[in-house]
Amino acid sequence: MSIQWFPGHMTSARKKAAETLARIDVVIEVLDARIPEASCNPMIRELREFRQRPCLKLLNKTDLADPAATRDWLAYYERQPGVKAVALSCKKPGDVARVPKLAQALAPHRTDGTRQLRMMIMGIPNVGKSTLMNALLNRRVAKVGDEPAVTKSQQTFDLGGHMTVTDTPGMMWPKIAHDADGFMLAACHAIGRNAVIDEQVAAFLGDILLARYPQELAARYKFKGAPADGHAVVEEVARRRGCLIKGGGLDLEKAAGLLLTDFRSGAIGRISLETPETRAAMLAAAAASPAVPDDQARDALEDERNA
Repeated sequence: MSIQWFPGHMTSARKKAAETLARIDVVIEVLDARIPEASCNPMIRELREFRQRPCLKLLNKTDLADPAATRDWLAYYERQPGVKAVALSCKKPGDVARVPKLAQALAPHRTDGTRQLRMMIMGIPNVGKSTLMNALLNRRVAKVGDEPAVTKSQQTFDLGGHMTVTDTPGMMWPKIAHDADGFMLAACHAIGRNAVIDEQVAAFLGDILLARYPQELAARYKFKGAPADGHAVVEEVARRRGCLIKGGGLDLEKAAGLLLTDFRSGAIGRISLETPETRAAMLAAAAASPAVPDDQARDALEDERNA
């Protein structure tokens, strides 16, 4: 199954963002630390590179991500020209307080105290942009919710100290090129519920957990043996959590929801769904055989489990 999600309002959001970017000094791009590249909108990169704007990449939700993977991602982004990367939690005021100075360092021509530093927060849905905005202003100005696409319009605010910040709606791109990206985005709840089937997303997540975090998975659900694959993970979760339908069959839909909720909340542990190395392997596999990206992703995970 290929996951695609591009609500109509995002077309106008992109157009508005392109117009506003002409007046912006620094782009603050919020990413999900568990899936930094999968949550990196290629349209945002194109827009800021066209305007030659520096970028502060914030790997948010770092408290939910694998620390080793996050360190690798920070090193990966720091090698890119015009980019500064930092891992944080937008729910922690101390972390957010660092953001203006980090952005200011990327625009030294705006540090003389007379000209405003104009920042723009961008990113895909449900990565924490509104939470960041509220923390920067120390008051609730942006609606926050655990659903994608809560923010629908731009807002600009004065931060004081000759700084302004513009919040933008979450933007997806028209076509997700790699099936694995769609599943990772769905697992992290960046895709609208109407565009996904939880059982399939949970099975994909189960494959990754078996390959990279088998001990955390087993500890959470007290598995008696290692499930064969992601689908078997969902079935075992159903058995261990008593997810049954009338007649005694397994309620796989409910079990899938439990697995996804446990991952999203950090109950399984600090989990990253991709690293620079797994990302490179996925792209290499897609380039070698572009016709079957979903099979490539599953084959790569099977290789990891057997390594």
